[in-house]
Amino acid sequence: MEMQRFASAGLLLVGFVNLVSSVAGGAGVLVTNGLGMPMSWLDGTPFDSYLWPGVILLAVVGGAQALAVLLQLRRSRFAYAAAAVAGFGMIIWIYVEVTIRPFFHWLQPTFFATGTVQVALALVALGALPARTQHNSGRGA
Repeated sequence: MEMQRFASAGLLLVGFVNLVSSVAGGAGVLVTNGLGMPMSWLDGTPFDSYLWPGVILLAVVGGAQALAVLLQLRRSRFAYAAAAVAGFGMIIWIYVEVTIRPFFHWLQPTFFATGTVQVALALVALGALPARTQHNSGRGA
């Protein structure tokens, strides 16, 4: 039970970091049309401006994170499931980004990791992943 409390606290922290980063990043991309990223980075993508990537990052990724954090703060029974979905959304966002954009930035593996940690913590908090394994005392498997 102690590990589930730790997972819950960690989940709130990671969710808040993902929320702030996705909202700030999405808003920054929208306001500046790319945060200084060259338009040529959109070549070969479905986008001709940074408008839709900014909207998706802000509204979809950030919205999912906001909902997950809000539900956890309200102690909703859906909070951990929402956090798992939000973390998976972060993973998908980064995966698509590195698949369609021809550059590497340290933020990509960082936020892939935070999304992965968010999913793992949600699974521990839900009891779907064991917090630790118990070893058999040498008797048959």
